[in-house]
Amino acid sequence: MLKLAIVGRPNVGKSTLFNKMAGKHLAIVDDTPGVTRDWREAEGDLFGQLMTIIDTAGLEESFDDSIQGRMRKQTEAALDMSDVILFVIDGREGVTPADEHFAAFLRRQKKPIILVVNKCESKKSQSGLGESYSLGFGEPVPMSAAHSLGFDDLFEALSPFFPEEEEEDEGESVNKNNFDNLDDIEGLEDYIFTQEEDDPEKPIKIAIVGRPNVGKSTLLNAIVDEQRVMTGPEAGITRDAIAVDWEYDGRKFKLVDTAGLRRRARVTDHIEKMSTEDSFRAIRLAQIVILVLDGNVALEKQDLQIAEHVISEGRALVIAVNKWDCVKGRSEVLDDIKHKLSTSMSQTKDVQFATISAKNGKNIDKLFYKALQTYEIWNKRVSTGGLNRWLASMESRNPAPLVSGRHNRVKYITQIKTRPPTFAMWVSKPKELPDSYRRYIINGLRRDFGIPSVPLRLLIRASKNPYS
Repeated sequence: MLKLAIVGRPNVGKSTLFNKMAGKHLAIVDDTPGVTRDWREAEGDLFGQLMTIIDTAGLEESFDDSIQGRMRKQTEAALDMSDVILFVIDGREGVTPADEHFAAFLRRQKKPIILVVNKCESKKSQSGLGESYSLGFGEPVPMSAAHSLGFDDLFEALSPFFPEEEEEDEGESVNKNNFDNLDDIEGLEDYIFTQEEDDPEKPIKIAIVGRPNVGKSTLLNAIVDEQRVMTGPEAGITRDAIAVDWEYDGRKFKLVDTAGLRRRARVTDHIEKMSTEDSFRAIRLAQIVILVLDGNVALEKQDLQIAEHVISEGRALVIAVNKWDCVKGRSEVLDDIKHKLSTSMSQTKDVQFATISAKNGKNIDKLFYKALQTYEIWNKRVSTGGLNRWLASMESRNPAPLVSGRHNRVKYITQIKTRPPTFAMWVSKPKELPDSYRRYIINGLRRDFGIPSVPLRLLIRASKNPYS
């Protein structure tokens, strides 16, 4: 499959073009220069022709270890992976000295280069289109990515580089994914078991989340064992949620690095608001969420709020206590973490956690093992026969409280969903069933069927046993 890298100086519309070709809003788009800092890739579809497209940070002239210098290194890494380069300039501004500088840089890459003159939706950009010939890349492709103009010309320019035979899997389409529908986990009215099968061919999605500057990007780099995303001492380096494909022990994974999550009251910058929304979407779409903490200030109020949000979304949560090599008084810190987890997270008991040093690569395997353990529990399926024998035993030991002197019979229970494990229980008078009895059933399910550390949902129903 053709790999296409989209490059250019900041704020020429690279991410807008990337989103259009990907068929979904993946990269944050804003008029502020330098929003994109890491390269990201996705499958794109141009008039039925599939390709891998790579969005890059704006080409910067910095060669030092500043944020701009690290952005340049990320872009250079993306160029090394590509087959063809789309060099994007702004038609409204014309050819700038920065464009000329980077044109010279791109010529040294010795790869096919297609010049795209973006923002050509009006006559104001005609002079810029004429100036673009001076860059020496032949006939430019006039486009307006924001207005979906010029994609036919881009397809024609790319045609010589497409593979001769490009097979497409039957029944699949790059643009069929609709993020707006994936966070809908309703549809339980018919009480039909709706288990998602664990397809070993599909990657397990893992989102890495946490407060700013706790080491999320460093952890992702440690897992894949390469400098895949930008890191540094500055808080807030990551803005887009960056997805990275990875394989471990024969199983495919999609790791997603996210922007740091601060308290909502402190989020005032509009770019940070978009980054926060991107992080919450990554949580909704994930199967496993690794919450990264700074071991020196572990489990602050914001950490617990993020954890509660992950649990409310029904995701499998694992906690990574990072920077453990710098922590003093480790036994006291561990006791504090265990106490806060047991007292502050009432929805989920025994959440798995591991102490790690992402910077030194310490205990990464242990963290990943616990993540996969939690994933298996999250997919757990309990037979209906065993559940109802268990329910009869639970009711005989502790019947539900009487209602107006009459028994409130607990009639039937079945599991209707996994991911997370979700059960429906039929009761004579569900509105009169106290929360304490509901907790009695939930705690029993966790204890007797081995369902710790993941969200567990119990729905109380009044309808008759549908299987009687």
